[in-house]
Amino acid sequence: MKIKKEDLPITMQAPNMIMRAQADCGGLTLGYNELPAGTDFRPLLKGLANDSCHCPHWGYVIEGKMLIFYDDGKEELVSAGDVYYWPAGHTGIVKEDLKFLEFSPTKEMNDVLAHVGKRMAELSE
Repeated sequence: MKIKKEDLPITMQAPNMIMRAQADCGGLTLGYNELPAGTDFRPLLKGLANDSCHCPHWGYVIEGKMLIFYDDGKEELVSAGDVYYWPAGHTGIVKEDLKFLEFSPTKEMNDVLAHVGKRMAELSE
């Protein structure tokens, strides 16, 4: 299977932000995301265990930077050209406009996205 990034279904969109994903590709969700500097995932993950993402992700940063915070207190800056693995128990803030390709287990990713959607609705009230 192959798919152009532009043909991946849009899962979230806002000014200067687009998240695209194709679920169930061999049990994984393929994602291509473009996020502006300042995007902070912490408020969106509030209410999950440790207020962090419980879905592991593997990916590649095409451009930009993101600061990742792990539940164990460690921090890591990922930048353009980095290949990464983020285990369950992380959150982050986009430091420079970010484009990245990501692979995540579909079930866990769907659970997190459902929670994020609920939090976005609560925060916009």
